[in-house]
Amino acid sequence: MSTSDAATPVRAGANPSVDRHVERPAERIREALEQSILLGEREPGSRLDETRLAERFAVSRTPVREALRLLAASGLVEHRPHRGVFVRVPDVHELAEMFEVMAELEGLCGRLVARRADSRDLARLERLADDCERALSSGDADHYYRENERLHAALYELSGNGYLAERASALHHRLQPYRRLQLRVPMRLRESMREHRAVVAAIVAGDAEAAARELRAHVSVQGERFADLLAATGRR
Repeated sequence: MSTSDAATPVRAGANPSVDRHVERPAERIREALEQSILLGEREPGSRLDETRLAERFAVSRTPVREALRLLAASGLVEHRPHRGVFVRVPDVHELAEMFEVMAELEGLCGRLVARRADSRDLARLERLADDCERALSSGDADHYYRENERLHAALYELSGNGYLAERASALHHRLQPYRRLQLRVPMRLRESMREHRAVVAAIVAGDAEAAARELRAHVSVQGERFADLLAATGRR
């Protein structure tokens, strides 16, 4: 889960309960391309043509360009000068290494939040966890992921360490496609929600070590969970 309460800032005067779930064309295109890449429908090295994509999604080339920029930030495509945009998928070893670092960064965030959060911060985290619970009840994995992002973003911000928050947010965005997709593994949504509650409970209790431990476990994709993630992406 950006270093603000929401993955995308809400406009002044807007209704957060409505606006934060309105999907922009670029996001819709990014999510569709992201899924097709991760499910192997677009081979690594294949070229993504802006004009054809604009025709397919019935939009101008502007949201297509933004979607490709977002995909580049997560490492799923690369811009090659004078040639275009091409699909690039990290290999299994690189993916495992990134999740390993992500788990440690988030664990450190949890430790610092447990030590530094005041009553307002704790109330905010509990509200965000409640939002995740409601999203879980809806059965919409994408809705749940967006609320999940907001909770993680708040953890980065409330760590009180700007450099850590920046690094954690950057790697979170890099791993976003995989973190979203692993929520489609059977029963993973409910497991994720239980882990969220354990993290927030440790922070509210002021138990820095437990908060770090719970967050590391929440983010780590090792053993069977890593195999599940690879199976979800159709990769070996």
